[in-house]
Formats: sequence, structure tokens, C-alpha cells
Amino acid sequence: MKVPSTDAQNNFGKYLKYAEAGEEIIVTRKGKDVARIVPCEPPGGGLLKEGAAEYAAGSAKMSYEDFLELSEKSEQRFELIDGVVYNLASPTFDHQRIVGDLLVIFHNWFKGKSCAVLVSPFDVTLFKSEDNPSVVQPDLLVVCDRHNVDTKGKYRGTPDLVVEVLSVSTRSKDMLVKLDLYMQSGIREYWVINPINEEIHVYKFEDGEITDNRAFIRRAADVACSFCFDGLRVELEGVF
Repeated sequence: MKVPSTDAQNNFGKYLKYAEAGEEIIVTRKGKDVARIVPCEPPGGGLLKEGAAEYAAGSAKMSYEDFLELSEKSEQRFELIDGVVYNLASPTFDHQRIVGDLLVIFHNWFKGKSCAVLVSPFDVTLFKSEDNPSVVQPDLLVVCDRHNVDTKGKYRGTPDLVVEVLSVSTRSKDMLVKLDLYMQSGIREYWVINPINEEIHVYKFEDGEITDNRAFIRRAADVACSFCFDGLRVELEGVF
């Protein structure tokens, strides 16, 4: 992201947050690149090493408005949860293979029904409370309130079901941070796909609480079933 020197001086704190989130900030003067704003490296190496976390969180809280500006101007993908920005790295082959398989299964089941199945990257704005917006990109989501898609194709509603495929580096985020966000934001059902243990966890939410959950493990179960969509089933053998 390139910014004029006067803008960088007047809004240094904002651009420092962008740099902490992993965005390269290039300061220009009279059309020429003159400086960069980059975070300091911790002792022993860089902020992101090979094989490190797919999410790189900045230490400072960011406003929703600043996040929208960052997302619009950057070529990178970001999520905002409780004021913390997460930089999304490129997914692995196995991750995308599983997402693709699930997309086919979900698409075929919902075909002809009122709900639509979408995949990342697609921004979803959720609210734990009126003054706490978060923006996430679930791996797969089921949207049944199509009337909340505006004339620009932006979705301003709440998905009925979301799916996240875990990796080693994102496991705690998906199992803790995102579970809490989805639970408190009005989403009805959350599927967590664990390729390492070959299992699918399905959570049912009501009124900001987990009202039911099941773990479907490949060695002990043939299919994973939805709580909210009767008949929606995924064969574990086909996914793993």
C-alpha cells in the first residue's frame, strides 16, 4: 500500500497497525518511494517463518472503518475479530481439496432449495454486539437470507451454517475464537473439519449457547449429519 508522506505523518498510528497486520506500507513524496513502515522483528527471526501460523495478528486493536480501508487497498486477505486483524495465508492443497469436496456435496444437497452455498474468499460481517463488528471469510457457508445481499452483491446477513477446515496453525483460532464469534453472532450451526484426526465436529447454537454437538470420527462413523438441515449428510470416507 502506497501513502503520501503527509498522510503517513497525520495518521501514523493507523498505518502502524496496518504494518503490524502484515501489510507493506510504502511512503511516497512527490510521486517517489521514500520510506517503508515495517514492524520490528522479534529476537531470533522474522514475524512469519516457513511453516508458522497462517494467521498473523497485530498487537493493536483496529477499528471497523480502518479495517475496511485496509481490505479495500490491500491485495492480501484479512479477517477482523474483536478488533484484532488476522492475515490469511494461502491454503494448502489438502485444505482446498476438502473444501472442494464439501462444496460439491453441499451444492448438490441444497440445489433447488432457497439457500445458497458459498466458499471463501467471501466477506461476512458478523456482530457479537451492535458496536463490535467482525469480518471473516469462512471456508464454506450456507446463506438462506438472500434478501440481505445488496445491489452491489455484498452480503449483510447472518449465515445459517458455516464450515472451517482446520490446519495445525489455525486450530486454536477456529476452535476457540471463531467458535465464540459464530455462537454469539446468531449462526445456527458450525462444522469444524479436522483432517489430521479425520473427524468432523458439528455444533448447534441457540441464543448464544451451544445446545448440541457431536463428533463424527472416520474410524467410528460413516457419515456426519446436520442438526439444522434434516437429511444433509457427509460421508467421512469421501472427505478424508
